[in-house]
Amino acid sequence: MSRRHRHEDHEEHPNETWLVPYADLLTLLLALFIVLYAMSSVDAQKFQEMSRAFSVAFNSGIGVLDQSAVVVSVDQMTNSTDMVRLSGGKEGVASSEAARRAEQELREFEQLRDQLSQYIQENNLSTQLDIQLNHSSLLITISDNALFASGKADLTPEAKELGVAIGTMLRNYPGYEISVEGHTDNQPINTAEFESNYELSAKRAINFMRVLIEAGNLDPRLVSSTGYGEFRPVADNDTPEGRAKNRRVEVSILRKFTDASAVESLQVSGNNAAATKDS
Repeated sequence: MSRRHRHEDHEEHPNETWLVPYADLLTLLLALFIVLYAMSSVDAQKFQEMSRAFSVAFNSGIGVLDQSAVVVSVDQMTNSTDMVRLSGGKEGVASSEAARRAEQELREFEQLRDQLSQYIQENNLSTQLDIQLNHSSLLITISDNALFASGKADLTPEAKELGVAIGTMLRNYPGYEISVEGHTDNQPINTAEFESNYELSAKRAINFMRVLIEAGNLDPRLVSSTGYGEFRPVADNDTPEGRAKNRRVEVSILRKFTDASAVESLQVSGNNAAATKDS
């Protein structure tokens, strides 16, 4: 009778097997929170504590994370982060400095353009000279009839005066490369002095370049001349007006920093200011 009674008492206890997976789940959650906590701050000591916690939690002789490997990984990760941060900082500073210098250079080119424009207006040369500022250079285009007699490469007195004026202005902007290019129309030339338009355009560019160098005391190493003949036209050679546009000398002051977006934005603001002034 007593044995049966004891057996019935035992059957009245609830089934407790669910505690085993529940305890495992709690252990895994504990391990997860330890990992998250340790990863929130790169600290070798926290990783060591995390390794010991894993060892205790899973009752194994070796921690789930090897301590030395973790510390090395932390050091490598810290160094990599520092290197990325430092590199980004240097690039940011360099980019900011380049932008500042580009803006300063653009202001100088705008100042030179305004000086040239004022000279053109004061001397009624608007039909003979044109000035364009773009992202790569300040381009001065001079019609050949403002510089040379037909078929000749010698500068007229007025052309020398113009070259001296431009060179004098360039003296205040040293250090820039300057390119002088000669261009002709497609009408052939064959004289004792010039066998073709190549020679004519090259000689015209050289003669004008010399005046610029002497007047502006420019560094000859930064100034070059090229003759293109008739092979870079800007207009149609089938009409007298087009051929007149193609006969020209171009002086390019080359920019060191080419930020097209900055040029466009400042040109727009400059045009708006000019429009406001004119109105």
